[in-house]
Amino acid sequence: MDAIRQYLPVIIPLAVIELGLMIAALIHIFTHKHYRFGNRILWVIIAVVITTIGPILYFVIGRGENDND
Repeated sequence: MDAIRQYLPVIIPLAVIELGLMIAALIHIFTHKHYRFGNRILWVIIAVVITTIGPILYFVIGRGENDND
């Protein structure tokens, strides 16, 4: 139990950042219609299943050019 407490100051901020990225990606996915690659269902699955890298991938390669929907 002491080993877990030792790493909590590192784990908690990383988990909050990961959750924030996922929520931001999901909000953007559900509020926009156009994607450079794939469709809405694909990006939701990627953002949720591939927890840290999925939202980053969405913002780098999946988000559409025209965000003025």
